[in-house]
Amino acid sequence: SSCRLGKVGGQAVLEGVMMKAGERTVTTCRKEDKSLVVYDDNFVSVRKKKKILNLPIIRGVVNFIEMMILSVKTLDASADALELEEEEGKAEKWMKKHLGISLTDFVMVLGVVLGIALSLFLFMFLPTLAAEGVNYLYKILFGKSAGIGAVAISIIEGVLKVAIFIAYLALVSLMPDIKRTFMYHGAEHKSIACFEAGDELTPENAKKHTRFHPRCGTSFMFLMIALGILAGLSVRIFIPGLTKLAYVGIRLLILPLVMGIGYELLMIMGKHDNAVTRIMAAPGLWVQRLTTKEPTDDMLEVAIVSIKCALRDEFDEFGEYFKERPWEKDGGSTVIGEVRRAEKKAEIEAAKLEAKKKAAPKNENEKAAKPEAAIESTEVQATGATSEAATEADLITEATTEVVTAPELKEATEATATKEEEITDAATANEDSDATSTESNGESATENTEDSEGATE
Repeated sequence: SSCRLGKVGGQAVLEGVMMKAGERTVTTCRKEDKSLVVYDDNFVSVRKKKKILNLPIIRGVVNFIEMMILSVKTLDASADALELEEEEGKAEKWMKKHLGISLTDFVMVLGVVLGIALSLFLFMFLPTLAAEGVNYLYKILFGKSAGIGAVAISIIEGVLKVAIFIAYLALVSLMPDIKRTFMYHGAEHKSIACFEAGDELTPENAKKHTRFHPRCGTSFMFLMIALGILAGLSVRIFIPGLTKLAYVGIRLLILPLVMGIGYELLMIMGKHDNAVTRIMAAPGLWVQRLTTKEPTDDMLEVAIVSIKCALRDEFDEFGEYFKERPWEKDGGSTVIGEVRRAEKKAEIEAAKLEAKKKAAPKNENEKAAKPEAAIESTEVQATGATSEAATEADLITEATTEVVTAPELKEATEATATKEEEITDAATANEDSDATSTESNGESATENTEDSEGATE
């Protein structure tokens, strides 16, 4: 059974369990009709591409970031499997059109960011402010300028961090949905313990095993808090006299180092069983009494399906199990992660194309309006020219009516005839220009409309 240690890890999700073995990640969820949905996917660590990222300490930081990304993907998969996404609203359509992501993805990412921010506030800023407050009161009440000292401040910070952590877990475990998730967390641990012990993976065998595991994320969080207390004490001792802001800033800078060390200790506790590792793992295992609950048989079944499918490449019996897909015979289904992502991408592209089609008629109307405006402008210019010519003819006629002598009348008549011929020629030229301009603009409008239709296609 020792060769099975560290082969698989997992995570509890909404009404299900995710198991990760190598690059395979399998999430199994139970729907309201009791059928199972198996979401088969993969996750390749960047540490396989960049060897330097696999060095001790560094790999712990990289693993933490990757597990946050995987958690978001897994929660998205469980929501998709349970069909929790509602009909698209305006916000969903706008995000798909402009940002290329779904509202569910955005909410999950936002939840992770806000969760990290809340953790930093609860476990770093708040304990520091509270400890400094106690130190300030001590100075006022006892009149000692030195205060309670760096060691005492660090101890107060540590006690507050542990108290906040336990109180938070105890409170959220009272919520019905969270309680069920903690039961699936217990199913995940029991099925992994059953596998690592070499027993046959059945709900009956799994329920006999412990629901506490030394490599659990709860133990990692407790390790982070313990190491954070030591780091804070070291900073206060070796760099005394820091302001609150400078102290918190240094703590943030050394946080990756704390993550890396915590990861290495967690791996040691998971792979070795001796007095030292048992002492190190004891506090985290105790806290798991809050984050894991005794699961039901159907929850254990969900976890076992995930672990068998995730390990199908390494164990022949699990490979045959995945080929048979017994959950489908009971009305369940299998979702391939790559196919589902392609479908989601196609949905987003379709939303963008639909938005373009809706905008296309507006653009065509604008283009068609330009030639019509040009035709109207030409007609106005031609009418103006004709009016000017008519006005000039009237002025000449008025001038000729004032002439009374015969010779002057003859000259005026000849001049009037000549001017009328020029006016007639000018009007004819304007009509020809009008017709030519109208035809040219009509052709231009047709070409613009055809260009617009081509762009729409």
